Amino acid sequence: METATTRKGYFSPTRIAVIAMFSALAGVLYIFNFSMPYAFPSFLEFNFSDVPALIGTFALGPTAGAIIVLCKILIKLVFKMTSTAFVGDFADLIIGIALVVPAGLIYKKRRTFKGALVGMAVGTASSVAVAILANWLVLVPFYVSFFFHGSWDPLIGMMGALFPACTVENFYNYYLWVSVLPFNVMRCLVAIIITLPIYKHISTVINRVNDKVTPKHGDQTKIRRVNIGAIIIGVAVVLVLVAVILIRNFLTG
Repeated sequence: METATTRKGYFSPTRIAVIAMFSALAGVLYIFNFSMPYAFPSFLEFNFSDVPALIGTFALGPTAGAIIVLCKILIKLVFKMTSTAFVGDFADLIIGIALVVPAGLIYKKRRTFKGALVGMAVGTASSVAVAILANWLVLVPFYVSFFFHGSWDPLIGMMGALFPACTVENFYNYYLWVSVLPFNVMRCLVAIIITLPIYKHISTVINRVNDKVTPKHGDQTKIRRVNIGAIIIGVAVVLVLVAVILIRNFLTG
């Protein structure tokens, strides 16, 4: 089923404005994260930024969802500089995209409640798998090598509060399967529980607004001009965010 926003051009002014709104909300939620030290290692921090990304995905499509995930990380980096040499931020990017893109693609083909459930289930499985692989193959080796100069003691110490039997030899058993896996399953389930009751209402509002502010089909030239202008503005905003991040990193590096 085609929505009003897709009929009148994917990157319409309304769509870009809504992507910007969801990106801003996701960025704020991404900044305000918190740990749950009684359940997970303190460096696994939870936030609600997946919620606007998922809602935006179902309302606007998987491409919009991926853009929201990218923009939320750029927004966070503008206000709160990386503490992981951008490696952790990149991992969050691919983990977030692994959630919203499969969910959005499936829902795009089957725009029903069942389609949304199937999409979210596949997105959850994909995101959790990517999180496990990213931690196993990239994040932990990077932290040990770059931040801890080859020593496992800091990581073992942080894990020891919850898992006293954790050692270098069994670290991945405790970390990947008892920490990363349930943490990311919980992260996705929370986003799903919040998203399901409201995404349809938001999508309906977006389409109604788009119908009112977008030029009618008869003036195709005006539609193209407006859409091109909206795309240019959106790209310019992203480039400005990237420039600010790079300049800030250079000045503080």
